[in-house]
Amino acid sequence: MSKQKTHKASSKVFKKRKNGTLSFKKSGGNHKTGKDTGKQVRQRRNKGVLAKGDADRLSSVI
Repeated sequence: MSKQKTHKASSKVFKKRKNGTLSFKKSGGNHKTGKDTGKQVRQRRNKGVLAKGDADRLSSVI
């Protein structure tokens, strides 16, 4: 039986951490942020963490 291929789009978006969780960059923080509050822009700088159920489903393809 052949090996499962890596899903390239998902592997470019999500990074696997040591504890097995998947992190990703939050969207909407690059340009056109003048209308947003400073808090919103600061919070988008941090990495997001994928929910456990979604991470379990995607961990086999990344």
